[in-house]
Amino acid sequence: MPYLLASRRAWLAAAGVALAATAWPAFAQPAPAAGYPDHPVRFLVPYPPGGGTDVIARIVQQKFGQLLGQPIVIENRGGAGGSVGTEVVAKAPPDGYTVLFTLSSHTINPAIFPKMAFDTVRDFEPVGVVASLPQILVAYPGFPANTVAEMTAAAKAKPGLAFASVGNGSPGHLAGEMQALRTGVQLTHIPYKGGGPAVTDVMGGQVPTLWVSIPAAAQFVKTGKLKALAVSTVKRSAAFPNVPTMQEAGLADFEVDSWYAMFVPAKTPRAIIDRLNKALNEVVADPDIRDKLLAQGAEGAGGTPEKLGQMVAREIPKWTKLAKDANIKAD
Repeated sequence: MPYLLASRRAWLAAAGVALAATAWPAFAQPAPAAGYPDHPVRFLVPYPPGGGTDVIARIVQQKFGQLLGQPIVIENRGGAGGSVGTEVVAKAPPDGYTVLFTLSSHTINPAIFPKMAFDTVRDFEPVGVVASLPQILVAYPGFPANTVAEMTAAAKAKPGLAFASVGNGSPGHLAGEMQALRTGVQLTHIPYKGGGPAVTDVMGGQVPTLWVSIPAAAQFVKTGKLKALAVSTVKRSAAFPNVPTMQEAGLADFEVDSWYAMFVPAKTPRAIIDRLNKALNEVVADPDIRDKLLAQGAEGAGGTPEKLGQMVAREIPKWTKLAKDANIKAD
């Protein structure tokens, strides 16, 4: 009798597994993923129009829409180094219709804004890296320095030389603070809400220098409305091969890489993340898109959500250390 009872239990267990194998897939797939997307998708850019993040988002906007089969609507929400718009996404429904299209300041802000209303890691799911590029140090045409060495001399002669960036916690902000640390000069940071307003003021001479992503300044450097002094990466930019790196300018160990990436709210179904990631990789592989990105000094990236997640985990402690060394704090 015990044997028969055990056999019956085993049969029931096996039958249950078989039933689950046939019935579960119909219910396991999250409902939003089945027909996703069935209406326009919002790319929320946490910076004003005209800045580097906005430029890159608009380059990929149409192709993304074609691949997803729905229009992509770009919404700009600037403020607090990108934190204002990022908070909107953190609190959005996890249904794939609100996507954060942001800059690498996403990993810097935790060190600058300790009281953010969201957690950079816990409240987001990574989708993928769209593009990467250097920051570029530019000045208005009338600025007397034409090289980093000449700028250093000017800053030593007149401590407090100002540099602009797209805000506290931006890669440009950290590049400027790193420059001050490496050269031993005093620089005054002037934060803006985005690359567009910052570029406009520097072209007008209201602020002498600016660290910003290349897309925000590229056309103005090419037309002579701004002059470029250096780029922040180890290698020169393909868009500006005649502009030296900061290491070539004599600042050892100087490196600030920038990237543009996409995130969605935490608990977004993996099927939706995979759908967005697949489109992202197809977009950046498109020759026309790659050429447009390169014209802005950016290189198409791509890759898995996991790759972006690893970048986030690696960079947060790196920027936290720099913020502490340079005593960078939110205004």
